[in-house]
Amino acid sequence: MRALAREFDLGGITVFGRLGNIESPEQVAGLSHDVRNLGMELPAWMGIDQEGGRVARLRSPFTEWPPMAVLGRSNDVRLAGKFAAAMAAEMAAVGISLDYAPVLDIHTNPKNPVIGDRALGDTPEVVSQLGRVIIDELQRAGIAACGKHFPGHGDTAADSHHELPIIEHTPDRLRAIEFAPFKAAIDARVAFVMTAHVLVVSIDDEHPATLSPKIVQRILREEMGFDGVIVSDDLEMKAIADKYSPGEAAVLAVSAGCDALLMCGAGGTGKTVNIELQATALEALIHAVEQDRLPLKRVEAALERNRLAKERFLRDWRPPTPAQLRSVIGSDEHRAISEQMAEFA
Repeated sequence: MRALAREFDLGGITVFGRLGNIESPEQVAGLSHDVRNLGMELPAWMGIDQEGGRVARLRSPFTEWPPMAVLGRSNDVRLAGKFAAAMAAEMAAVGISLDYAPVLDIHTNPKNPVIGDRALGDTPEVVSQLGRVIIDELQRAGIAACGKHFPGHGDTAADSHHELPIIEHTPDRLRAIEFAPFKAAIDARVAFVMTAHVLVVSIDDEHPATLSPKIVQRILREEMGFDGVIVSDDLEMKAIADKYSPGEAAVLAVSAGCDALLMCGAGGTGKTVNIELQATALEALIHAVEQDRLPLKRVEAALERNRLAKERFLRDWRPPTPAQLRSVIGSDEHRAISEQMAEFA
């Protein structure tokens, strides 16, 4: 990873327990310090999927949180704020600077195999209200929040880790339901929005949303007015990787309007990461610019949005002492909030 950063520079990394990145609070804090120094021009992001429930990379001795569906059933804005502030405090203590949360998908399909209890609710009102509270608290703690998965992954019957889900709703239905939580997040100045690897046939019947200028640029950027960082979901997920090579996917995603790309190893499920695939994607972007297949202005705009986000959130940070970590990680106060949430299970 250091060699890759030296050759190309990197925007950041994402840590996973499955890759052995997460062993203890002290180890994560030390890794965070090292990661910030990976970026040559700007500090690198220390990113993580910390939603709560089954998608939570920080486990005991960190506080373990119930699924977000439980929080949604409470429909309690104050409880959502306490939860998000507590989770943010533990992440901030170990140097996490970017959390790929909250999930803003609306759980309208009970047979959805990938979202399920990760969603805050089954109505746009609940997801919008609680999602905005979570964004506010994460970002108040200095952690960039990321609303996902645009344009909505809640009403799908397939898992994009394994195949390309198809959405057949009309644009009017999408604007009224699926887009609503993302509009609330944009109003809350969410730092990042993550795209979904779904095929929305009523808008673009050829390209998955991540690779679709009609969805990323025209709708999210222009129509909805999002001026933050648009990040792809993992380009190694089979919904993309079954049809596109890493280089093709990278070029198409940036061309579509994505400002940052995730490549997390076997679609986020593998035990290793293939650095060669990541190098291939970076080289493909360089060659596409050199060959005028990817406008330099598009790349420069993406870099500028990343720079602005880093200036907003990447403050000076040093690893805390073990005693300081112990006072925050898994504290009695935080565990009490988790137990209060669990009452709605």
